[in-house]
Amino acid sequence: MTPPPVPSSGASSGSAADFLDRARALLTDFPVVDGHNDLPWALREQVRYDLDRLDIAGDTSARLHTDLPRLRRGGVGGQFWSVYVRSDMAGDDAVSATLEQIDAVGRLLDRYPDDLARALTSDDMEAARRRGRIASLMGAEGGHSINNSLATLRALHTLGVRYMTLTHNDNLRWADSATDAPGVGGLSAFGREVVREMNRTGMLVDLSHVAATTMRDALAVTEAPVIFSHSSARAVCDHPRNVPDDVLGLLPGNGGVAMVTFVPKFILPAAVEWTHEADENMRANGLHPLATTPEAMKIHAAFEAARPRPVATVSTVADHLDHMREAAGVDHIGIGGDFDGTAFTPEGLEDVAGYPNLIAELLARGWSTPDVAKLTWQNAVRVLRAAEDVSRSLTATRGPSRATIEELDG
Repeated sequence: MTPPPVPSSGASSGSAADFLDRARALLTDFPVVDGHNDLPWALREQVRYDLDRLDIAGDTSARLHTDLPRLRRGGVGGQFWSVYVRSDMAGDDAVSATLEQIDAVGRLLDRYPDDLARALTSDDMEAARRRGRIASLMGAEGGHSINNSLATLRALHTLGVRYMTLTHNDNLRWADSATDAPGVGGLSAFGREVVREMNRTGMLVDLSHVAATTMRDALAVTEAPVIFSHSSARAVCDHPRNVPDDVLGLLPGNGGVAMVTFVPKFILPAAVEWTHEADENMRANGLHPLATTPEAMKIHAAFEAARPRPVATVSTVADHLDHMREAAGVDHIGIGGDFDGTAFTPEGLEDVAGYPNLIAELLARGWSTPDVAKLTWQNAVRVLRAAEDVSRSLTATRGPSRATIEELDG
């Protein structure tokens, strides 16, 4: 039974156990759609996709944030699995690695059919929920995955990719990243054509990782709602990976959704400088800062033992959601934890089993059941359905773009 609504603002009375019970009951009806999980890359790094060596049907907590039992305990009903490849991969190497990531997700779906269901549409998501399966979608993280080719973009969509983050940590020839020096000043002419072709195919434009100039350019061009698959509020934590208030304020007119992330360096101001030093320590040891292999985690642990890190909590994440709801409206927010894509997680959100703790915190703050249902399930399904509607309209009036970066950008 769905718990009765509570007022949508102001603290609510009840014990922590009561709120947690209510959260779990609510997630039974309106499970979490998480916008971003890097399990495929973790499987690539740790076991080169050998699913016998790292079987997520059992407890993998010593090595991963994600496994099927914890997804179930966390109330997850939909997951965008990131088919991320590092942005220092380029050209055909990036395309091939993305295809390997897509193949890995397919193998997970084939191996665990009682838990995971392939979802290509919003209707598929609802059907999976009715069957008690976790609707599984894919998102490509970084436009380097298409190697400046709109045909490759369309091929990824055909293979099931339903969003693409326009950049990762580094600029592209056609789009600026949040964590690189300004290049083209947002989107180039070819970048704008990428957005239009994504609209036409029905692939969601993901603005996590991109510069604020790129966010604004994409919102000016797009004919469909956008998403931020894993970004938080810049007004709460001033990090370039987060979304400025003026951009959050554009989401109601666009129909898009900003999905809060749990990465401590993006949500807790005190963690920003600490993480920068931790990243430099990783580089000094010859490892990528985002590495989460057992060797990498030992180096992380040694650094943390010598210099204890500032700890984000469930309340830290809830502060971002409160602000994002105020700036964008409750119809335009969601959740994108970035599990298995970060070495550190907040207290209470250590892994994918932790979502009920966040929902309990929001209920205690006075969020109503209808508002939480939008956050967890309804907004994500709606935004995909809207992109599908736009795609049907556009494909009736224009064919696939044959534009090249050389033609448009010189």
